Amino acid sequence: MRFKWLALMFFISGCSDNGRYLPMNGDIVFQVSPSSQSAAIQLATGSPYSHMGVVYLRQGQPFVFEAVQPVKLTPFDDWVARGEGGHFVAKRLRDAESILTQDTLRKMQAIGNSLIGKNYDLYFEWSDERIYCSELVWKIFQRGAGIEIGRLSVMGDFDLSHPKVQTKLKERFGETIPLHETVIPPSAMFDAPELYTVYEN
Repeated sequence: MRFKWLALMFFISGCSDNGRYLPMNGDIVFQVSPSSQSAAIQLATGSPYSHMGVVYLRQGQPFVFEAVQPVKLTPFDDWVARGEGGHFVAKRLRDAESILTQDTLRKMQAIGNSLIGKNYDLYFEWSDERIYCSELVWKIFQRGAGIEIGRLSVMGDFDLSHPKVQTKLKERFGETIPLHETVIPPSAMFDAPELYTVYEN
């Protein structure tokens, strides 16, 4: 399924006067996933969040472009409801109004379109054959807007000592963990100075 972006819709703020979130194209949203690997990701990366996606407006309605199974566009309310406790944080690129021009958004759209339907990457490999959530968001911004949000790491940079992390690693990789594989965790993007928080419920 392909999606079309409408003309860019900007708001002065990410929140209305009554505290509700007003989504904007290109916002990045974070939540705690209900998946079985969520706790391992949080423990290894020291992050309170384990899943993320990019907000798109389609016919005036917000959606989240995300890497689940498969990479797809999800209605925003459905995405929020799927997260733990319905909690989420929305962040926005600094100077988004000037950086995310209509032309840049079209380029980002093209990158996203090329990845729709890809299987979720359980092995966190840095290729486009399969995609995980933070990899999807990072590549859309890097390839479409020329912006690297968050510092790339390798798997060996993380704390892999917790039993829950060890169990998940052995389940996925056996005894040969790819410690030198390039990765971008949700925590690196959440803490990136390129973004600022516009909403948290």
